[in-house]
Parts: sequence; C-alpha cells; structure tokens
Amino acid sequence: MLLQNVRFRKEEEKNDPIFSRELASLADIFVMDAFGSAHRAHCSTVGVADYLPAYGGFLIEKEEKYLMETLENPPGPCTLIMGGKKVSDKIGLIENLLKKADNIIIGGAMAFTFLKALNYEMGNSVVEADKLDLATHLLQLAKEQKVNIYLPRDLAGSTQFSNDTPKSFYGIKEIPADFVGMDIGPKTIKVFTEIILLSKTIVFNGPMGVFEMSNYEEGTKAVIDAMAASGGISIVSGGDSAAAVSQFDMSDKMTHVSTGGGASLELLEGKILPGLKILL
Repeated sequence: MLLQNVRFRKEEEKNDPIFSRELASLADIFVMDAFGSAHRAHCSTVGVADYLPAYGGFLIEKEEKYLMETLENPPGPCTLIMGGKKVSDKIGLIENLLKKADNIIIGGAMAFTFLKALNYEMGNSVVEADKLDLATHLLQLAKEQKVNIYLPRDLAGSTQFSNDTPKSFYGIKEIPADFVGMDIGPKTIKVFTEIILLSKTIVFNGPMGVFEMSNYEEGTKAVIDAMAASGGISIVSGGDSAAAVSQFDMSDKMTHVSTGGGASLELLEGKILPGLKILL
C-alpha cells in the first residue's frame, strides 16, 4: 500500500500521538529506513515506534556501519576533508572528529574565514567576519590535540562570482582587493592530494570550490579522484558532497555515499538521532 506524503498532514511534524497511532494501525511491524529523515522526531520516523515493534532497514544498517562504527575507531591515518560555505555549520563536526582525525583539510569558502583569522587578506572572497574568533579557537584546539590542519596555499578565482570572467590564480599572500576566491589552486591541490593518498580513512564533507561552474570544479574533482585512488575507506557525507561525487561519476568508487544531509552531519557530530534512538 502506498500512502501520500505524510508531511501533508500538519500532525506529522508535531509528532502527534493520535496520528502516530493512526499510522501504526495500518501495520504489524515498523521498519525505519529513511535515514535522511532520521534526525527529525516526526510521527513517521519516531512516533509509530510507540505502538509497533521497530526495526532498522538495510540502509539504516549501512549508514550506521560507516558513520558510527567505522569512525568509532577509524584506521589511520584518518583525514577529514571539509568545505562548503560556513564555519558555523561545521563546529560540531570539527570538535567531534578532532578526537578521531589525524589530518583536517579545509577548503571551500569556509577556508577564507580561517585564512582571514590568520591575518591573510581575502579580497572580496566570502568571509564570516563574526566567526574569526571561532576559527582561531578551532585552530588552537587542533594544535592542542596534535591534529594537522591544512589550509589552501593558493586560490583560483576572478573579479566576479561568474564562470565567464577571466580565471586567475594567486598565492594566499598575494590576494588582490578585487579578487573573489572560487576554488583551491594547483599548489593546494598537490598538497591535499598527497595527504589523501596516504590516508586509510577519509571523510569528505563539503566541496573545495564552486564545482557547479566548469572553471572552478578542478579542486573538488582532484580531491574526489585522490579519495578513489587512495585505497582507503572513503566516506562522503552532505548533499553538496554527494552531488559533486555524482557529477564526476565517482559514486561507485567511494566506499559509502551517505543519503542523509542533515542526518549524516548530526551523526558525525556525535549526536544520537531520534530515528535511530527508537531502535536501540
């Protein structure tokens, strides 16, 4: 029996017990296999389990195996690759995986905030000015825990956020005032690739640049290629990361590509997801 999307019912997101009981009346057993919604305490992910025996499905089993069991004691060296836009989105991830990782590679727009915190000029690149102290704190935390942090040495970009304006490369000490960073540069790609190839466990969460633009896909593609060539356990989490791996037709070269954006991030932060807690 196929039902309409339960989120059309306002009771769903409220985890209303009456609606949960109504859903439960349709079955004898509840199998939770919607990992992408496991971080939401809704009727169809959590509430039904109050009225039916609850079990995890095959996808839940696979996600738990790689995002929880493998990272509980990852084969080393373990490297976390982080990109995307905001440092603030990755605080929990960094703090939790600092306990597990040997190396942390930082690219994407969030790298500009870390570089700015180290007093490098970033031109017109996106910087979270209110997160500079946080970036400094995270760098210090990594130093105290003897985790290697790798930031870009050079950047690719232009004078506008566009795929059509001339592309240029600059070392991080030479960024001009009108420069907009949109990818890591060739020197950085070389360093990041070397680290990844030596790693036994690699977690990829966030692209290295604006991979959707053909002029600025090189950094993200190089990182994904290195993951595939490393021979290590390669775990991809986050919607943008999964989209990049798919764009370059490399999904089948990864050990595990997580299906849950917000859910996988929360799990990597060390949180217990409501949709998994009911199965414990």
